[in-house]
Amino acid sequence: MCGQDPERGNGYRDGGDVRQDLGMERVRDLSRLPKAHLHLHFTGSMRPATVLELADKYGVRLPDALTEALTSGEPPRLRATDERGWFRFQRLYDAARSCLREPDDIRRLVREAAEEDLKDGSGWLEIQVDPTSYAPRLGGLIPALEIILDAVDTTSRDTGLGMRVLVAANRMKHPLDARTLARLAVRYADRGVVGFGLSNDERRGLARDFDRAFHIAREGGLLSAPHGGELAGPASIRDCLDDLHAGRIGHGVRAAEDPRLLKRLADRGVTCEVCPASNVALGVYEKPEDVPLRTLFEAGVPLALGADDPLLFGSRLAAQYEIARRHHGFTDAELAELARQSVRGSAAPEEVRKRLLAGVDDWLARPAA
Repeated sequence: MCGQDPERGNGYRDGGDVRQDLGMERVRDLSRLPKAHLHLHFTGSMRPATVLELADKYGVRLPDALTEALTSGEPPRLRATDERGWFRFQRLYDAARSCLREPDDIRRLVREAAEEDLKDGSGWLEIQVDPTSYAPRLGGLIPALEIILDAVDTTSRDTGLGMRVLVAANRMKHPLDARTLARLAVRYADRGVVGFGLSNDERRGLARDFDRAFHIAREGGLLSAPHGGELAGPASIRDCLDDLHAGRIGHGVRAAEDPRLLKRLADRGVTCEVCPASNVALGVYEKPEDVPLRTLFEAGVPLALGADDPLLFGSRLAAQYEIARRHHGFTDAELAELARQSVRGSAAPEEVRKRLLAGVDDWLARPAA
């Protein structure tokens, strides 16, 4: 189904009718499968309609490609495997981010992201944000992070969705900026920050340049969760493990090219936050069936499927599980195990983990509809 669907709150194609795609085979509803969402970027979580509304409110001139995508119901054509393609992707992302100008916009984004996750069966969301991107319009770095954390706390209490924040540094900026962010993240560890990441083009900047920032974050009790192994190959994942002592890897799919690395990730229980739709949208793989989900899963690497930037890639959390089912032949029992792995890889409190894991068992115990 294409176009705006008020039930989904999403202007792009999402999961579709699973029974129709599988020839009316009886299957369980993946939107009812309890799961944790560990890879969702802040601006990229917005609904298309929200971006259009805010752009109109503030008189923001969006790039034609983005406007066309948001109004047509089809995600923009993106291919970021070369530098020009990545620049185009970043330009669209920055244009959407420029529509977030007031605290109410932040609160709206967080609430709508939570509503979308709840529709997709998420019981825990760790949303990733670089507060420096919003600081100029929100009164500075500290006020920006406090506005975001307050919005997350309020939304979590109002909706019942467990939510926390992962503060992410930008590879394109100086490592000293990352240290500042790491100290800030640690300072707010008791206000909802659970991890520290490193995003943007992993082909730029060496992981070891950011080792001091990640040391500060780990010493402060935060999870180390840098991006690696998407646009760059297995070496970028090894660098994240060796230099940043990663406990989770954002993406990590290129580990499939190195059997020794697969074993290392599996033996250490390092969760890879795999985002199948974005891998295809950015040109890392040509087709959904090319994403090496099976290779990672069967090697014993813990996986947490994520939507990454649904604003630009066109599908949210449950749709990633549908890709595993439709294009990789994952059974309901295997999909349940993917959901368990997402919960185990999260920073959720033990009582939340137990509740979600029990919910996964209940989902699997129910007969397919």
